[in-house]
Amino acid sequence: MIFTEGPLFGRLLTAMVTPFDKDLAVDLGVAADLARYLVDDLGNDGLVINGTTGEAPTTTDEEKAAVVAAVVAAVGDRASVLAGVGTFDTRHTVDALQAARQAGADGALVVTPYYNRPPQSGLIRHFTAIADASELPIMIYDIPKRTGTPVETPTMIELAAHPRIVAVKDAKGDLSASSEVLAATDLLYYAGDDAMTLPLLAIGGVGVVGTSTHFSGRGMKQLIQAFLDGKNDEASRLHQQLMPIFTGVFATQGCILVKAGLALQGHAVGGLRSPMVEATDQQRAALQQALSTAGL
Repeated sequence: MIFTEGPLFGRLLTAMVTPFDKDLAVDLGVAADLARYLVDDLGNDGLVINGTTGEAPTTTDEEKAAVVAAVVAAVGDRASVLAGVGTFDTRHTVDALQAARQAGADGALVVTPYYNRPPQSGLIRHFTAIADASELPIMIYDIPKRTGTPVETPTMIELAAHPRIVAVKDAKGDLSASSEVLAATDLLYYAGDDAMTLPLLAIGGVGVVGTSTHFSGRGMKQLIQAFLDGKNDEASRLHQQLMPIFTGVFATQGCILVKAGLALQGHAVGGLRSPMVEATDQQRAALQQALSTAGL
């Protein structure tokens, strides 16, 4: 589903966990149920499947395509579905993108190549080749703390000229750089760090691809709408109220605590594949406190 009003993918998106069964096989039924919960109960406009929170490093290409298809079947008539397809190999990323399109995705999230750390000229070649091969709109995921390589401002501005590169999941933590790109392009900027949603909206961003939004979705949607309505005091109040969970899910890797929190709320999303591990009792207690403090 591509939105006809507002930003292309909507404003509130969640990077969804991938549920596993007791044998750590992907559980497509629970994935569909969770997608419906996030969209119908928490008000998400879209979901991002097979991102880091979805444990993409440990799922196969076939599993990734199956999860996308299951989520599209569950909520694709009322929410956008983006597939995480980025790898450190351009050819593999193109193959993954084509599989996501065949599975029904509305767009693709493409992370900066990690580990091999290409130069900026390599990033331009990588993202351009993917966009040239794509029939889907692309959201670049700029997260140098994970990949080791930022998409520098001139690079992002050059990439914005491609008609299928339309959005950025911004986890760079550099509002000045984001401001420069926003001033020079029509790219849609989504916060890739939940706590940066309101600051990014203030400089021209459009929304968030969240992790804590597995829990804070309703409040985050109210925050975004308050800002759009010019109710800055209300937006700031909600930002402060939700801050404990915005930051609390990142006390360790997000997928660990999101799965722990969903289990606390009765969602049977299963465990985690190695090398990820279950949350400790101390982490669960801290998360429960963060949820309580945030009114969730």
